[in-house]
Amino acid sequence: MTNKLYNLVIVGYGGMGSYHAKLLKENQTINVIGTFDILEERRIAALVDGYKVYESYEAVLADKNVDLVLIATPNDVHKEIAIAALNANKHVICEKPVTIYSEDLKEIMKVAEATQRKFVVHQNRRWDKDFLTIKKIYDETIIGNVFHIESRVQGANGIPGDWRHLKAPGGGMLLDWGVHLLDQLLFMVDSKITNVYANLSYVLGDEVDDGFQTIITFENGSTALIEVGTTNFIQLPRWYVKGTAGTAVIEDWNITGKIVTQNFGVDFEAPKPIQAGQGLTKTMAPPSEAAVSTSDLPEVDQTMESFYDNVISVIEEKAEPIVKNTEVLRVLRLIETIFKAAETNEVFKDFDTY
Repeated sequence: MTNKLYNLVIVGYGGMGSYHAKLLKENQTINVIGTFDILEERRIAALVDGYKVYESYEAVLADKNVDLVLIATPNDVHKEIAIAALNANKHVICEKPVTIYSEDLKEIMKVAEATQRKFVVHQNRRWDKDFLTIKKIYDETIIGNVFHIESRVQGANGIPGDWRHLKAPGGGMLLDWGVHLLDQLLFMVDSKITNVYANLSYVLGDEVDDGFQTIITFENGSTALIEVGTTNFIQLPRWYVKGTAGTAVIEDWNITGKIVTQNFGVDFEAPKPIQAGQGLTKTMAPPSEAAVSTSDLPEVDQTMESFYDNVISVIEEKAEPIVKNTEVLRVLRLIETIFKAAETNEVFKDFDTY
């Protein structure tokens, strides 16, 4: 690892900005030297936490000691802040969603290339243990070839915060949580998207979605149901995945779950009809004990370079970014397509940049 210490300023010292500050206290190569926020209460909070507070963003850009700018503001101002930092010879880390529209990200990418500065998006949930567990099951065909994935997050507290209820700054759950789940999905499934259908929920009465469901079909034949809800008083499993040889489930963030696989080549008694309501069914009867095996979820290797360390490796041209801007752009195009599919009640095809 590098011996150089990189000085970073956090722009936007709200929930995520202060979260980054806490995480970076333990980092050996990135030093948070200050913050900037337009809100007085957050400027005071940064001072209390021991950070220098810049009087203006221009002052941040003018400080030649600043190597990195981390953007943790509402989504609609990410582009202007990022481009200004890149043009001031700073590297940039940007919170997700990087921009509201894919064309804005393209502009940032052009400036990063022209200035030869690095621009990296904080898609941190590629490091989540629940996702890495499912990715291992997928990659290693532990339940056979996976042909259906259900990924969801659900709560009952409505849309959090203030600006997240508003359209102009990029509020709503598709841009807030959907960007994570879709990024995980596309990082895992190495195939072109062929079909997208979606519906958005507005039951809370906000001008932005309080949840959504989208069904995605890939060229390799696999399908995915991605769902986010903020009005769910009973939650469905975080992950439910079907393969040609079994099923895997992860119930929650604590990685509570299991794998059930079919015992091929073993003689076992065929299922007998069971009483189901006012009728009988053999199809939906549980398999015999000899027909299946239940096992624990696999342990995952979490030695992948951390997000922050990877940013430094990218700056020093020692590694490729784990979160590539072309991948982020693809997710944004998918989000735009989901909005269109929900608005028109149509299945969208032939849009993927894969």
